[in-house]
Amino acid sequence: MANRIFIHHEGFMQPNDLDRIARQIRLRDVQAVYEAGAGHIGGEMSAIDILTALYFQVLRIWPDQPKHPDRDRFILSKGHVALALYVTLAKRGFLPEEEISTFLKPHSRLNGHPNCNKVPGIETNTGPLGHGLPVGVGIAKAAKLTGAGYHTYVLTGDGEMQEGSNWEAISSAAQFGLDNLTLIVDHNRFQQGAALKDTNDLAPFPPKLEAFGWDVTEIDGNDIGEIVPALQRRGTRPHCIVAHTNKGHGISFMQDKVDWHHKVPNAEQYKIALAELSEAL
Repeated sequence: MANRIFIHHEGFMQPNDLDRIARQIRLRDVQAVYEAGAGHIGGEMSAIDILTALYFQVLRIWPDQPKHPDRDRFILSKGHVALALYVTLAKRGFLPEEEISTFLKPHSRLNGHPNCNKVPGIETNTGPLGHGLPVGVGIAKAAKLTGAGYHTYVLTGDGEMQEGSNWEAISSAAQFGLDNLTLIVDHNRFQQGAALKDTNDLAPFPPKLEAFGWDVTEIDGNDIGEIVPALQRRGTRPHCIVAHTNKGHGISFMQDKVDWHHKVPNAEQYKIALAELSEAL
């Protein structure tokens, strides 16, 4: 289990350290997609900086006790980018790093969507879009009812925000005063098959969330220096972070290309991706 990184939840890492970890996660993600011959690589690249900030700086978690009652809860609502979460969990110590090589193989517990019954560190099964935030609202409400001190984070895609269930959850969260809930919208401007603006353009998101009674922060979602303080922000209302990201971030030929929503690099593209991601390691 070489190169595993362990960090106490009260520790502090510099943005440069977190950037290096994010680049390592991107590199292993690309390798796993290439080896498996499948994966939602574009949305994985856009979300990895957020996942890195959460798991290596923000979340109060214990990898050796994944069900610790005081842990913060994180829900990957855009469950099709499960591989990025698996690599992050492995690097954080929840599962063996060598297990990533089993992604999508027969009998592997690392399926195309996360399964809380099989993978430590997964809070709930996701895949059908629009389910993660309603579950997160329930988890945050439960904390209020029981006096628990954990915080709940939910990551959705911007295309996923077209699901009506999300807006019902947003309304409920404001009604319940869930100041222990943070929603992160991975606003990479593309969904499966098309740009958001050509499908059902809900952007800009901030005025809509504010109209529902939420606090909203807009950030560069591929800048660790902006992500960490936004995730740590606390107020008196539920909080939404609109994270402006790039689909395929970090790989020149993938970035902002809709066809990389679900696509596998060929041998030459794979070589280029490895070189670009390895450059600053």
